[in-house]
Amino acid sequence: MKKFSKNKWPLFFTGINIVLFCLFFLLPAILGLYYSLTDYKGYSGEKFIGLANYMELLKDKSFYKALLRTAEYTIVDVPILYAVSLLVAVMLNNDKVKGKFISKIIFFLPWTISGIIAGVIWRWLFGENFGFINYVISELHGEPVPWFTNGNFAFMVIVFASVWSYTAFNMLQFMTALKNIPKSLYEAADIDGAKWIDKFRHITLPTLKPTSFMVILLATINAMKEFALIQSLTNGGPGTDNMLIVQYIYSTGFDKMRVGYASAASMVLFVVLLALGIIQMKIGGSSNEE
Repeated sequence: MKKFSKNKWPLFFTGINIVLFCLFFLLPAILGLYYSLTDYKGYSGEKFIGLANYMELLKDKSFYKALLRTAEYTIVDVPILYAVSLLVAVMLNNDKVKGKFISKIIFFLPWTISGIIAGVIWRWLFGENFGFINYVISELHGEPVPWFTNGNFAFMVIVFASVWSYTAFNMLQFMTALKNIPKSLYEAADIDGAKWIDKFRHITLPTLKPTSFMVILLATINAMKEFALIQSLTNGGPGTDNMLIVQYIYSTGFDKMRVGYASAASMVLFVVLLALGIIQMKIGGSSNEE
């Protein structure tokens, strides 16, 4: 009884987390798996059809197109986001930089804005007929750029908007890790006459391996699940050129009312994310052991 009284609060809060996990993750996951095996359309009366939805997915070119575009977006977005976040963190961690407090606020503000609002902001900036960027280009006697009628240009805008929105979170992770690096390592390097690039390569980057692993892992998962930003920015356009997998699931489930089929696609996405997470954890674990 004494043990219980001592541990009641940890047990209480752990129990709350378990209940929330079951209610908002485990139960929806089980329902999603069940619906993926049915022809559920959003209302009662579904029929069990086994693996028919998954067999149809294997032949669905639109699904493969969305999955491929999601992979391309992740491959392009994550390295740029990582590099920009690390660069900003290194700059703000430098004692010689002035105005760091204001700079932190400026870089942090985009993270406080929802994806929908961020998409609207970038839509206004790059609008073809009313956008600020094309206005500046026209004032400089240039030709307006078809930002949202050209798939590749729209893709570039999406990547820029994503980096702008998510840099702050990763920057904070890097800044915390940079502060934990012993200054004695840099002082020893200075005595040996090492240049800043050598200190960055041989001290900063190796020390940041655990943080880099977490940043890349979370950025990859977030990129694979991106929805709100793209939905408000391009709505997957032009056409379906920039429709990512979550948008495909949303469109299939709510616009076409094929909830069972969309659930099957979400199960495939879950397996892909799980596989990516396991691979990255194995790679990150082995690199940290070295």
